[in-house]
Amino acid sequence: MAADALVLGSSALAERAGVPPVVVGVVLIGFGTSTPELLAAGLAAAAGSGGIAVGTVIGSNIANLTLVLGATALIAPVAVPARVIRREIPLALAACAAFGLAVQGGLSRLEAVALLTGLGGCLLLLLRWARRPAPATPDGATLPREVDVLLGERRTAPTRLLLLRAGLGLLGTLAGAQGLVWGAIGLAHRLALSDGFVGVVVVAVGTSLPEMVTAIQAARRGESELIVGNLMGSNLFNALGVGGLAGMIGAGGPLDPRLTSSGVLTMLATSALAAGFLTRGLRMVRWEAAILLTAFAIWLPLS
Repeated sequence: MAADALVLGSSALAERAGVPPVVVGVVLIGFGTSTPELLAAGLAAAAGSGGIAVGTVIGSNIANLTLVLGATALIAPVAVPARVIRREIPLALAACAAFGLAVQGGLSRLEAVALLTGLGGCLLLLLRWARRPAPATPDGATLPREVDVLLGERRTAPTRLLLLRAGLGLLGTLAGAQGLVWGAIGLAHRLALSDGFVGVVVVAVGTSLPEMVTAIQAARRGESELIVGNLMGSNLFNALGVGGLAGMIGAGGPLDPRLTSSGVLTMLATSALAAGFLTRGLRMVRWEAAILLTAFAIWLPLS
């Protein structure tokens, strides 16, 4: 997939250039999975469809913690490292709450700047945590080991091949995001649908499908401890980074009240539900996954 090629190719190149594994893990891998959402929301905001941009953030965050996490845990129980419970989950919940508050009444540039500032603060905090020595007790994989697992044989690939993969990945992701936005805007106009609905359902679910495939593959390989941290990192970046960029590009436009009320409440409710399941026993089992998938199935036609 284009997004995977972009993220992993860039990560391998960065590490080869001497970037520390903690930076590669937190910045390129942790947030890089949100590249499709970032491009789609930015292009939609630039085209004057702020509802699609905001709906992409809301819908993607809901899909990540219901469809993606639920489908993955249905295959095999998903382990949750204790550090994710203490760090990434609270940050992701706070980011979603901040985004939900910012979009009330429309997303202004001042609120967008606040979201992006919050992203910078979270990034510094995550980097500080990642540099701490790994715990002696086995409470999950350390970040350097996660980078080892995700990059794999790409470490030994020729630099030219990595550059080619990253470049083609960027072009493919850009083309896919632009095509998705054009199609979504056309669909909204043709069927008289609101931009918010199209962003929540069509664009958001579409941009979450690569993450679902990647998460399922990780579960099949027995690397489930990587999944939750990446999903929480994706939601954090969606709320603060994607939301902030959308606000900077297309600030001030009116938003569908259903998007800023029921859409935001659904995002916060599903985030809290998934977080509750994950913290209950440091793992998510199949019956909990079934509840999340049922919640997604109920939410989709009602959104």
